[in-house]
Amino acid sequence: MTTTLYHLAVFIHVMAALVWLGGMFFVALVGAPVLRQVEPAELRVRLFHELGLRFRTVGWAALGILVATGLWILQIRGVLRFETLTDAVWWSTPFGRALAWKLAAVLVMVVVSGLHDFVFGPRAGRIANDDSRGRERHRRLALHLARVNAGVGVLLVYWAVRLARGG
Repeated sequence: MTTTLYHLAVFIHVMAALVWLGGMFFVALVGAPVLRQVEPAELRVRLFHELGLRFRTVGWAALGILVATGLWILQIRGVLRFETLTDAVWWSTPFGRALAWKLAAVLVMVVVSGLHDFVFGPRAGRIANDDSRGRERHRRLALHLARVNAGVGVLLVYWAVRLARGG
């Protein structure tokens, strides 16, 4: 039964990662380039806003599932025990180091996603048309945060592979 639950947890975890990372890459590589060509500018802004809101909902749901299934996987593997988590020697093993890097990347991803989705992205959309410099500054910052998040997502996949292979 434990093996079946473990495989189920990993399957759900991988599917959520596909939705989250695949969605980010779709928006960056397909959606945004197409939308940048839409005229008039008001329609383009509205479409970007709607696409962002829709993906924000899906993306945060995927992130929640990733965190929950990640904890579930660690529980099944016996990692979520006080003795393990407080053992400096365990953290110096290849698996412990890989997990530490993955957890650090998850923290960065959540913070960067929050800044992008709830601060700078919405701020760029709210700034009035007569303040195009302010809007452009926030739009650029949101774009850089999205790129950082995609890079962190790729690193997360790398550390996940390392964990799956024992560290």
